[in-house]
Amino acid sequence: MTDRDFEIQQFFHRYEEANAEFDVQKIAACYANVFLFGGPAGIQVVRKEDFVKVLPRRKEFFRSSGLVSSKIGNLEISALDSRYTLTRTAWRMRFERAPAEPLESENFATYILSATDAGFEIVFQIDHQDLAKRVAEIGLR
Repeated sequence: MTDRDFEIQQFFHRYEEANAEFDVQKIAACYANVFLFGGPAGIQVVRKEDFVKVLPRRKEFFRSSGLVSSKIGNLEISALDSRYTLTRTAWRMRFERAPAEPLESENFATYILSATDAGFEIVFQIDHQDLAKRVAEIGLR
């Protein structure tokens, strides 16, 4: 493992923790001021300030769906050049309607990170499934 790979693993560990704590500022710090977001419906340009405004609604949607944890299960790192890195992730999301009925869902995302003086930032995120539809498919909505 290279030093860069280790630093990227640490970046995603902090990103995972920020999401678990739902610390909006820590989540936002992981993204560039303007980034691309892609999903099954297409790609859009997102300004970080707009993203921060949407995060509380996103949190409430997943909380009301029973999401109790979201952890990175797999991380594949591929350097594109000296600045950009493609990272494929598998997120394990655990939902509980009741403590005796946990449901697990594995969801995939790809990120392109840009190296900065301060570390890394997400400049492109691709969610490979529509998470709202996925919640409905597993019977939580």
